[in-house]
Amino acid sequence: MLAQTGKRLTTRITDHVQEKLQAAADLVGATLNQFVVQAALEKAERVIESESSIVLTRRESLRLLEMMENPPPRNATFLQAQARYQRLKNDAGSTA
Repeated sequence: MLAQTGKRLTTRITDHVQEKLQAAADLVGATLNQFVVQAALEKAERVIESESSIVLTRRESLRLLEMMENPPPRNATFLQAQARYQRLKNDAGSTA
C-alpha cells in the first residue's frame, strides 16, 4: 500500500478503538497500520482540499465577476494602502 520511509507515528488508543480499527482493517485486507495511515491520508486530503478552495453560489460567482470587470472607485484608504505596499516592496527590493 505505502512505501516504508522509516518514520514512525505512535498513539495511545482504547481497546474499543483498536478493536474497531482492526475489524475495519481486516475487512479490507490491510494491516492495522496500513489501514490507519491510509485513512489518515484520505482525511488529510479532504481537509486540504476543502480548505484550499472556495465554493460560490451562481449569484456570488456572477457578483465576483461583475466586481472584477467593474471594480468600485479607489478611495483614500485604498490609495494609502497601495502607496504603503509600494514603499515596502521597494524597500525590500533595495535590501536584497
